[in-house]
Amino acid sequence: MYRAIHAFLLALRDLPSPRVLRVLVQSLVLTLLLFVAAGAAIVFGARWALDHWQWLSGPWLDTAGLLIVLVLIAGSWLLFRAVAIVVVGLFADAIVADVEGRHYPAAASRAVDVGWRQNIALALASLGRLIGGNLLALPVYLLLLITGIGTPLFALFVNALLLGRDLEAMVLARHPDRPRFDRPARWSLGLLSAASFVVPVANLLAPILGAAMAVHLLHLRDRDRS
Repeated sequence: MYRAIHAFLLALRDLPSPRVLRVLVQSLVLTLLLFVAAGAAIVFGARWALDHWQWLSGPWLDTAGLLIVLVLIAGSWLLFRAVAIVVVGLFADAIVADVEGRHYPAAASRAVDVGWRQNIALALASLGRLIGGNLLALPVYLLLLITGIGTPLFALFVNALLLGRDLEAMVLARHPDRPRFDRPARWSLGLLSAASFVVPVANLLAPILGAAMAVHLLHLRDRDRS
């Protein structure tokens, strides 16, 4: 965890980089556009269901309304996270290359160029893991609703695991010869990144911070081993 926190602090210092800021602005614009479009589709779908599904009327109306509100709240967080990580995945190589070039030039000179096809494949794989992992966890989410706090805590746990894997794959794409992170490192990386998504304002920076943090974590590990 100490190494992951160190990597997180280094990633914060990378945010003012002109290249990182350019990617941040591009990714935020695209993320927000896609998020608004997808959110509007969800709201439209919910209203259509209430208008056309007769079994939702009558005594079921209040329950259906409550479930829809809960789905919209949970869905909004997951949707933003999904859209953000996919969009950043498309720009991942630019972020990783910039951080490596400034802090780890020797490693950058040995890195493999990652093309658009691989970036798209990584982004789609990340989206698939997000959807699949959270669908598998859905029954537990529902069971933990009665605890009040259990569902968001378990969601943080699940998405920390998924994010750690996504960010690891993102940075190792440029260094396929490097070994994978060990489980504590991958977990720490995912936890700090997932926690960033639940903090207002910080969630806008979370994907960029996560990518930069993964770069630092990889090279700090290698530096400590040498």
